[in-house]
Amino acid sequence: MTVIAHTRTDPRDPRADQRLRRWRLVLGGDADGTGCRLGGREAAMDRALAALYRGENGGGSGADRNRPRGGDLGSSAPQVARWLGDIREYFPTSVVQLMQQDAIQRLGLAQLLMEPEMLEAVEPDVHLVGTLMSLGRALPETTRETAREVVRKVVARLERRIATRTRSVVGGALDRSARVNRPRHRDIDWDRTIRANLKNYIEPEGGTAGTIVPERLIGYARAASAVKKEVILCIDQSGSMAASVVHSSVFGAVLASMKSLHTRLVVFDTAVVDLTDQLSDPVDVLFGVQLGGGTDINRALAYCQSRITRPADTIVVLISDLYEGGIRNEMLKRVAAMKSAGVQFIALLALSDEGAPAYDREHAAALAALGAPAFACTPDLFPDIMAAAVQKLPLPIPEL
Repeated sequence: MTVIAHTRTDPRDPRADQRLRRWRLVLGGDADGTGCRLGGREAAMDRALAALYRGENGGGSGADRNRPRGGDLGSSAPQVARWLGDIREYFPTSVVQLMQQDAIQRLGLAQLLMEPEMLEAVEPDVHLVGTLMSLGRALPETTRETAREVVRKVVARLERRIATRTRSVVGGALDRSARVNRPRHRDIDWDRTIRANLKNYIEPEGGTAGTIVPERLIGYARAASAVKKEVILCIDQSGSMAASVVHSSVFGAVLASMKSLHTRLVVFDTAVVDLTDQLSDPVDVLFGVQLGGGTDINRALAYCQSRITRPADTIVVLISDLYEGGIRNEMLKRVAAMKSAGVQFIALLALSDEGAPAYDREHAAALAALGAPAFACTPDLFPDIMAAAVQKLPLPIPEL
């Protein structure tokens, strides 16, 4: 930083001047450290950054570097609302969402989110929904409807992102998983039919092409109203799983809309709550979740196990970081029993865009030893995971 602060630039080079102004925004403080003064829009951006990140990377040199970066959000709702408006004007949406998340963590912004005016000013995103879920019943009645609108916006955005592809990929997998031996012409799986009838190949004469006699036709069954597969989403609602809970709820609603699937959604901490009857509206699901508390995976799996009626046609997806507060050996025995009965069991350490999560590696290894893979999954990969599970194919597991 010191080298950058004292670098001399050619004032005739506009690119060098732009780099210097960017460093000035990064370092904060005043012009002494970089020799660069900001004005207009950039000065306003610097004030918005300073209000949140004061005291970090103070900038300047000597005594100036020890002074906190100026600015303050204080605890005034109008002042915070103005700041939220400023950052939405000066920064792209992805940066705005990150700054809001930092403000919630660093400045106690969660308390101010209990005011409708504040909620109307924020940029809706998954992390904000997680914060509202953690506030739960503490939200006053006057704020509750505004909070639902914020959550509804995020849910709608996620549904636009995932719904079409999920229905297409998983629906296609359901069709292919129900093959028939007397298909209609348009439903014939030609690749599998040819492979199955290679023994009926007739040797050509005179250099002409050979012929395969298709004694057995293999085709796809059309998706019908009958339920082909049962899916149980078992979701850990501990505080660290907030983003995963949001994505899981939206996926649960999408899967529940497919007639060939019967989808059950279960959330748990040390208690177990079945929210299946609310799957028609993921917003209701999210407001039925209470983030925080302990974790009893064993109890949650016991409940899920009791709801399985067709093991060979059931997929259980446990979404948890595997930090078990219940009985570890019982949990593993339940997984082993479900696997032995023919259940497809998948453990997702996270279902979010946030990358590799913190998780209990010992429990993940124990599940893997039982043939139940444990891995983190992005929302974009989840439809492929479910499609492979429906067809009982190897899962496209990403590296942690």
